[in-house]
Amino acid sequence: MRNHEVTKAHRLLDENGVLIEPGWSRSLVQIYDRNDIKKRKTRIKEWDYYYVMLNSAGLVLCLTVADLGYIGLHSVSIIDMKSGLANTESQIEIMPLGKRHMPPSSKEGDVRFKNKKLAVEFLHTENGRLLRMNCPSYNKGRGIRCNITLTDEPQDSMVIATPWDSDPKAFYYNQKINCMRAHGKMEYDGVTFELDPETDFGGLDWGRGVWTYDNVWYWGSGSGQLDGVPFGFNIGYGFGNTSAASENVVFYDGKANKLDDITFNIGENYTDPWTFTSSDGRFETDFVPIVDRADKLDLKVVQTEQHQVFGKMTGFVILDDGTKLEFKDFPCFAEKVHNKY
Repeated sequence: MRNHEVTKAHRLLDENGVLIEPGWSRSLVQIYDRNDIKKRKTRIKEWDYYYVMLNSAGLVLCLTVADLGYIGLHSVSIIDMKSGLANTESQIEIMPLGKRHMPPSSKEGDVRFKNKKLAVEFLHTENGRLLRMNCPSYNKGRGIRCNITLTDEPQDSMVIATPWDSDPKAFYYNQKINCMRAHGKMEYDGVTFELDPETDFGGLDWGRGVWTYDNVWYWGSGSGQLDGVPFGFNIGYGFGNTSAASENVVFYDGKANKLDDITFNIGENYTDPWTFTSSDGRFETDFVPIVDRADKLDLKVVQTEQHQVFGKMTGFVILDDGTKLEFKDFPCFAEKVHNKY
């Protein structure tokens, strides 16, 4: 059944490590337990990725803590939407194999990584999700640190549980939380940026699963507001067999509006204009890139090539109740990633 919604709580995997109920949900209804996985540890991929749109400053901050089995990949990125520049710095951890102790749910549990160059924490507090990071050597010693709290978590999120046809014990369990208001500050290159929760928003990409070796995915996300109402979207494909559910959702005033298939139409160059078209006619937009945050890693067994493109989107969406929302120059990003790991 296309867009099958999972509504009843149960374990994610059966006794053989096979996904029980492929589909999508509005929260982490299915229960993830790393101990239920029946594959070797090098195949398990677990990550928390936060982005914060500092729209008032024209900046985007991205923070990643990822245990990918073979390697840990922990990174900090700044994207400057005004100058069109981007910088990413990553710390590689060899064979973490679960040593990060990534929480089985995004609702609780803390995530930490620290070495001589980078300290990053994702913490749950009474006030919200606290993102703390310090990287003194970032960008040739310019240095960066932050203390940001994300609040006003919306009622609905986007969750998918998808299998792979080529391996019955491979699966992807993923949650995207959009439109969290961002408070606090970031210091970069000696300049302090105070966040404004009226204009600045954050999102979470929480992923757990067992991936097959060679995959290409497409993902796009935006978090902000439209005429004072929290508004955002999550779109994408390439995450296993998505016949039971796509991850295409529009968020408006805290509620998820489910869409069918969306296609990323990318030009010859990633910085050429894109378009996005939908099979149900409910998401039709143009995307004008500003900066391509391109990154490539080749460790032989582990390879990744990614183009995360930040820019502005113009178009319309149609909610579940038929309401048409039009928007112009909405800050967001879209990406194409090819991984072998």
